[in-house]
Amino acid sequence: MALKCGIVGLPNVGKSTLFNCVSSGKAQSANFPFCTIEPNIGSTIVPDKRLEVLESLCNPKRVVPATVEIVDIAGLVKGASKGEGLGNQFLANIRETDAILHVLRCFDDANIVHVDGSVDPVRDKEVIDMELQLKDLETVENRIAKVQKQAQTGGDKNAKKLFDLLCRYRDALQEGKSCRTVKPENPEEEQLAKELFLLTNKPVMYVCNVDEASAKTGNQYVEQVREAVKDEDAEILVIAAKIESDIAELESYEERQMFLEEMGLEESGVVRLIQSAYSLLNLRTYFTAGADECRAWTINKGDKAPKAAGVIHTDFEKGFIRAEVIKYEDFVTLKSEAACRAAGKLGVEGKEYVVQDGDIMHFLFNV
Repeated sequence: MALKCGIVGLPNVGKSTLFNCVSSGKAQSANFPFCTIEPNIGSTIVPDKRLEVLESLCNPKRVVPATVEIVDIAGLVKGASKGEGLGNQFLANIRETDAILHVLRCFDDANIVHVDGSVDPVRDKEVIDMELQLKDLETVENRIAKVQKQAQTGGDKNAKKLFDLLCRYRDALQEGKSCRTVKPENPEEEQLAKELFLLTNKPVMYVCNVDEASAKTGNQYVEQVREAVKDEDAEILVIAAKIESDIAELESYEERQMFLEEMGLEESGVVRLIQSAYSLLNLRTYFTAGADECRAWTINKGDKAPKAAGVIHTDFEKGFIRAEVIKYEDFVTLKSEAACRAAGKLGVEGKEYVVQDGDIMHFLFNV
């Protein structure tokens, strides 16, 4: 279950610089190599110190971290919703992602031309928002035209529910709001919303790209963005892409840590970006740990044991019998599965067990 995030923004906001920092792999632990899937898609690991601790305790033959795919979507421009600047292709790329990382230029630099002639991150945000909203409005109106008759005759209950949801989306979009401001009223609506794949319904993180001096505290541009998005269900991350580029060029982990200390930063912005993107989608991690392999598995918050087992293999979910669970803290304290078992710290859980972040699990199944 690899997370897929799309980096969007206007041209020359630092989007591709940020993508290159992520895809270098050097900002992360050197133990895990970066691989390129396509020219504009990078795959890198989700940094998790717990996996490193488990590796030191189990000394496994291999370690497999959770991964995230980052898609560098070429700079959107005004008119993208109507096909300007290959807009249709770019919007299709966004549709295929799980979350949007919206990069905003929050720095002054006379040597880097802004596409609109001046630095104004709120205006830039509104340009992208409007293009995505216009495309969603087109999608919603097309769907309304298809289901309206079925909904009004009353013969199809699902059509009525979909029609009502689409009308609420249309009203929001016509007011210049994104679809994520419309909250599903029940699980059925939630499922209908997912199936529509609306661009402005995706979780979004605003990445404020600042100058070196503002890397720790932000600046007036960041504050403008905070004010503009305060009513949105969105996150903000402050990052200095230029610093991240310098970090990515350093060869060793020790050099990178020394650089961060000199800058007064605890960890790189790229690490924070990946971890924040992971949590943006309410994803959680459980582990399998042993002499052969220590591995991080990605699940959704609230997933029960059989569904978590299915991430390893569909047969595990189909034939689920029970799960043996050790809490991460207990494993670290007692240092092995055998010691946890002897101390009564290994729990046996059934189909209704909700997997917790950090659980170390072993599944019993029968097919």
